[in-house]
Amino acid sequence: MNIKNWAQAISLCLALGAASYPASAQSPTNSPQKVFRYAFPIAETGFDPPQLSDLYSRIVTANIFEALYGYDYLARPAKVVPVIAESLPEISPDFRTYTIKLKRGVHFSDDPAFGGKKREVTANDVVYSFKRFYDPVTKSQQLSSMLEEGIAGLEEANKRAIETGKFDYDAPVEGIKVLDKYTVQFNLNRPRPRFIYTLADAGGTSIVAREVVEKYGPSIMEHPVGTGAFMLSEWRRASKITLVKNPNYHETYYTADPPANDAKAQAIYARLKGKRLPLVDKVEVSIIEEPQPRWLAFLNDEHEFVERLPYAYAPEVVPQNKLAPKLAKRGMQLERVPLSDVTFMYWNMTHKVTGGYTPEKVALRRAMALAYEGSAEVKMPRRGQAIVAQGPIMPRTGSYDPNFRSEMGTYDRARAIALLDMYGYKDRDGDGWREQPNGEPLVIEYYSLSSADYRELDEIFKKNMDAIGVKVVLKIGKWPDHLKNARSGKLQMWALGLSASTPDSGPSFAYGYGKSWGEDNLAYFKNAKYDELYEKQSVLPNGPERDAMLREMVRILVAYMPYKYRTHRIGIDLTQPWVVGYMRHPFARDFWRYIDIDTDKLPKK
Repeated sequence: MNIKNWAQAISLCLALGAASYPASAQSPTNSPQKVFRYAFPIAETGFDPPQLSDLYSRIVTANIFEALYGYDYLARPAKVVPVIAESLPEISPDFRTYTIKLKRGVHFSDDPAFGGKKREVTANDVVYSFKRFYDPVTKSQQLSSMLEEGIAGLEEANKRAIETGKFDYDAPVEGIKVLDKYTVQFNLNRPRPRFIYTLADAGGTSIVAREVVEKYGPSIMEHPVGTGAFMLSEWRRASKITLVKNPNYHETYYTADPPANDAKAQAIYARLKGKRLPLVDKVEVSIIEEPQPRWLAFLNDEHEFVERLPYAYAPEVVPQNKLAPKLAKRGMQLERVPLSDVTFMYWNMTHKVTGGYTPEKVALRRAMALAYEGSAEVKMPRRGQAIVAQGPIMPRTGSYDPNFRSEMGTYDRARAIALLDMYGYKDRDGDGWREQPNGEPLVIEYYSLSSADYRELDEIFKKNMDAIGVKVVLKIGKWPDHLKNARSGKLQMWALGLSASTPDSGPSFAYGYGKSWGEDNLAYFKNAKYDELYEKQSVLPNGPERDAMLREMVRILVAYMPYKYRTHRIGIDLTQPWVVGYMRHPFARDFWRYIDIDTDKLPKK
């Protein structure tokens, strides 16, 4: 659908009155059930925390499972708080030993694996959950980052499992010990000042039960059993995910530390403080890849929430970055904030056309990067709701500097053309397209998705490449398939996004780390100096010395250009008048339990 038709659809829907609330959201007694409904733009891949790296699956698992720690929902800047842990960890002065006491009375949701008994979380579950990252059978997408943490003895356990074909879960390791039933201790090979962020990754380092994993084996992605506020009720793959309140959820009440100067956060806290969590009965997530039906479902009151409004609608919905009067009159609520994220495209460094470190291959990637007009992406596909990125350091993280500039954010078509000419990429047969220096065709296979928002982004990219004589062929497919093929090094070029899960941008640099090949490092980039800096910064506390190293790593990425970082997006979230308590957290994904529904405001039948 073109922009004119989009605008017409929006105008039509803005004129509509509120539709009836579906009967399915009412309980048999006519007492309104509290249901929170919205849509993901991309299909989930499954629900086993260590196997996941995609954002949308991890949103679901963050609300089914719990980590030892999490984030205060309203505190800004972000504040780590205990979840399964009883209190913040006892940390040694050298940041190598973390001792954690667990809450008593935290139970997993019921499952046949427990033989009809309530199953309490103990320190053994923490040890088992972390060991799973190192078991080759798990095929964890987070193995490289966990190896980087340096939990003593687990890298060796991983190597033994590869050699023997079996991971010994019962063998003790120095790096993670059970001190007593409710106390666990991590011992690290090197200082890790930000290890607590790893322990606070809900949906990532979540605690699981051994009985469940062993019962379901290869199908564990379909059987999530956690301690979180919700449990999976129904799953139609790539279509709909339904979750209901977990009756075993441990007694948890709404507490927060809202900033004194944030009136919205203060008002939310005043209204909800002291209430038992979760506040809604059910969450229904639909998978709707096209932006128009996602938006129309919200306008027609079929959804409570639209997360990250499709940018095509921004001029109509948030003119001058304020909610349109017709929507405001309906009582809809706007949350517009910079996202802690970055969008990027990468070149496969092992591909015969785009890969390699020789001058002509570097020149090709840098020329394509220089030819990409980031400001055009911001203006049109993003409708002004983004800023041009200068590298992987994300807004609202500790090292972000809005004044930092690099070639990563530079648009210079003349320089791009000069680079291609200088290194032998010329149109030898006069067909308008450049050939490689060896005379072979220069064809870029660019993988993408079929949805309208991706089509707009692809048009910008293709137009920019056409202008410098580089032929681009679009390869349209499904996101999970692209991800699988990207990890195995089969894609020549792909574009995707990365969201921060912690207040630190350091993990985003793993995308260039040599030991993360095929996991975070989809470009298969390797550079000794980069790896050295990456390892050095990981053991330093936050501060100017570490920030300087991160910026030097940006310069190395610019020099070889395995990645072109494009934009940091601005998130536009809208909620219906009957939704209470929503604020976008910069990093946490487990927000469902903090949302309430004012049943008095639900549309009448």
